Amino acid sequence: MNTEAVESDTFVNSVLVESTRVTPQETDEIRRLVLQIDDPAYRVRPGQNIGIVVNGDSSLANYEHLRRYSVTDVAPIEGEDGVAITILVKRCFYIDEINGEQYPGVASNFLCDAQPGQQVAVAGPYKNPFKVPEDTSANLLMIGTGTGIAPFRTMIQQVYRDGIEWKGDVRLYYGARNGMETLYMNEQDNDLAQYYDRETFEAFRGLPLHPLDDERDGLKESMLSHVDVAWDLINHPNTYVYLAGLKKTADVTDKVFIERAGSAQAWEDLKRQLIEEKRWSELLYG
Repeated sequence: MNTEAVESDTFVNSVLVESTRVTPQETDEIRRLVLQIDDPAYRVRPGQNIGIVVNGDSSLANYEHLRRYSVTDVAPIEGEDGVAITILVKRCFYIDEINGEQYPGVASNFLCDAQPGQQVAVAGPYKNPFKVPEDTSANLLMIGTGTGIAPFRTMIQQVYRDGIEWKGDVRLYYGARNGMETLYMNEQDNDLAQYYDRETFEAFRGLPLHPLDDERDGLKESMLSHVDVAWDLINHPNTYVYLAGLKKTADVTDKVFIERAGSAQAWEDLKRQLIEEKRWSELLYG
């Protein structure tokens, strides 16, 4: 897991007020957490990131670990000064490439085990890497895995908020390990379903073909099944591309588009152009 060392005076204290599991027991554990910050000066918007600060392993180094999470919702606290921040957390485990042993992710397991009333140190907020273009005729291509879909939900809500008629195409490619793991597509709230009747919105969910495969294989299946749609969009001069989720999400995306482009050089040239024109954004972790 990628972590950052932080100074103790760079964070504020929050209190966990709600922790709800949003996936069934037989699947990977993903929880919705609501953190309350009683600071009238604290400001954060949906789509920004906050850092969760957790004590590190004292046998390795005496510093805190920081893990960033996307803010999916922000609400004022009734009758009090401060805000309630909602994040999604997936309980993660990592395999040591040398000894093959499995270890729990420090921040995710801390948060999934936390109980209401417990204090949680919060750093940030940090600048949102995903910007919705002002031009409502722009196309948005969103590609993600796991909890990476959280910032996309916020973007889609922004695109289709009241009073705005979005004319460009909005396409979401999402990979999951099984049908019950598809956050915001099959979760109890199913809050993306309200956008399915929009003429400009379409979501492509991919599941792996084999039980032992992971969400990256689901994403690959999603993209390969509808690669022409994505390729047509990505070659349009008014399309913006957003990647979110595990770092290997970028590897899957590159492999699919290299194959569609016909060569690694052709895809590299197009990707470089998107980056130079500020039409390519990434929020990757792990």
